[in-house]
Amino acid sequence: MTNPFYDPYRVLTKIYAEGAHLKIALAGTDLEELHRSRTVKTVYGVLENDGYLSLCIRTFAAKSPKQSVRTLLKIALYTMVFLEKPRYMVTDTAVDLLKRMGKGGMAGFVNAFLRGFDAEKVILPTGDEGLSVKYNFPLFAVKKLKEQYGERAESIMAAKSRGVSVRFVRGEENYLARPHENTPFEHLFLFPNFVRDGAFFAGDYTFQSVGSVAICSVVEPCEELLDACAAPGGKSVLLAEKCARVTASELHEHRVALIESYISRMGTKNVTAINADSVVFRPEWEEKFDGVLCDVPCSGLGTVAENPDLPLRKTERDFAQLPHTQLAILQNCARYVKHGGTLYYSTCSILQEENDEVVAAFLGEHGEFASEETDCTLVHEKTPYGLQFLPDTAFGAGFYVAKMRKL
Repeated sequence: MTNPFYDPYRVLTKIYAEGAHLKIALAGTDLEELHRSRTVKTVYGVLENDGYLSLCIRTFAAKSPKQSVRTLLKIALYTMVFLEKPRYMVTDTAVDLLKRMGKGGMAGFVNAFLRGFDAEKVILPTGDEGLSVKYNFPLFAVKKLKEQYGERAESIMAAKSRGVSVRFVRGEENYLARPHENTPFEHLFLFPNFVRDGAFFAGDYTFQSVGSVAICSVVEPCEELLDACAAPGGKSVLLAEKCARVTASELHEHRVALIESYISRMGTKNVTAINADSVVFRPEWEEKFDGVLCDVPCSGLGTVAENPDLPLRKTERDFAQLPHTQLAILQNCARYVKHGGTLYYSTCSILQEENDEVVAAFLGEHGEFASEETDCTLVHEKTPYGLQFLPDTAFGAGFYVAKMRKL
């Protein structure tokens, strides 16, 4: 169907109506290749401004329209307000799509809504609620960030993703004539846009975040490394370059398959993927590993700029349960570390209760471990127990890593 709103509508319907993750929805939708970049830009733009677009609809609609119409209105409003396309063009495109999809009964409402919309009449709430709408952060997270970071909180929330992060194994010289941004890490660059080609499938490069590479940079070379909660496998594969053998464990079998696929594509020979629950003790692993990396499930609030659908899927109650799970993983996996070995704890969160507070609780119960100072070439803040990377100085991403030594 030749309508510029059609592909964004299909992807966003999977996200809003079916609860799909953004990247899975994009990968699982057969998009028109000629306009793929436009579709991706629109999808990300709508999600990044979801709070504001929802406010626009509440302001100008007497009652909330059905999900399908809300989705289309968000696409139209984003195109009109943020991409500054003419009102008549946006309105005609939206109405045309409704008719093509057999939803012509809503055409009159959408037509009237878009023709009557006035951005000047959309008033942001004041205080924390206004920041939540403006920056696409859950309200509870806004309050926590202000408590923990003070005046810097708004800068953290306002940080944007700096592009597509690509780590090269070989052949980077073939791509660096394109616009790009260097990172502090060798062979890792950020591109405004990057469409994978045959070299991706040959393992010449992979898509890996700056945060993931930074965490790997903290890990010491060793003989036996366990990467707990390892899917999709990027860290395991990169760490295999400096560790003799890497065991990549993952709870869900379909995610183990992701790791195996990643290993195969990159041609890595010294990584073994295992289906294992990181909170359940495996006697055969007791004191087996020189190093154990626990990159635990977390709120992901450090990656909202890269994953703008995240606030749609999680509630404050979901986040409140996380520190208990994180500590349980750390306590169990600590049993796998040899004497003199290292235990690493990492998240993609910017909340202290998921980071330093978890490490403090662990060390308070495990005198056989001691916090060990570490460093990284990527800009960071030193905390009592680790390194905190923040989105406004770390290329748009926030994450944390701590290093502990078993005495």
